[in-house]
Amino acid sequence: MTQELFGDQTVAVFSLTLTFLQLLSAVVLGWLASRSVKSSADKWIIVWLFYDAITHFSLEASYLAMSFHGTVAKSEGYMAELWKEYGKADSRWLHFDTTIVSLELLTVLICGPICIWLVYAIVNSKHYRHFLQITLCVSELYGGWMTFAPEWITGSAALNTSNPLYLWVYLVFFNGLWVVIPLAMLWQSWEALRPLEEIPSKKSRKKLQ
Repeated sequence: MTQELFGDQTVAVFSLTLTFLQLLSAVVLGWLASRSVKSSADKWIIVWLFYDAITHFSLEASYLAMSFHGTVAKSEGYMAELWKEYGKADSRWLHFDTTIVSLELLTVLICGPICIWLVYAIVNSKHYRHFLQITLCVSELYGGWMTFAPEWITGSAALNTSNPLYLWVYLVFFNGLWVVIPLAMLWQSWEALRPLEEIPSKKSRKKLQ
């Protein structure tokens, strides 16, 4: 029964191991970069930004490279096997899907650099920090929505939800990270910027009095 549900998971183990190593790298880089940062929330945000950037520049950039030189399904190598594994959950990634490729161009060329820029802004307390943070979060939420909304609307033919690993780990957990964390960061920006909006309002009320 277990074999029927999960099958041969050699590539899955490799994929999850690579993900763990990426996360470990992000933790180390985050710790090194945030030693002067006092806020514990900001320290964790920096770790996430490094993990986010590593994902964009390694996994998603490799997907673009394979897509513009053929398709994932026709490619060979470790990264190709990793994407073929994810393609078992969402078959659109195996072929040249114009929506997916367009969104990955956004994440690799725009979101990836913004992640690094935002780390710099947080560490150095730059005035534009929350502008970058809001831009990044909205872009990533938009990317997630446009990745799955068209598929849901058309009946989710490309999504394999019969296998618990593909459904709950690949589709729900990993994609859910790019929903929950950007929403939390947007909330942090809201809380940070709200007092700036309240100060002019208080001054206006005093003038009216």
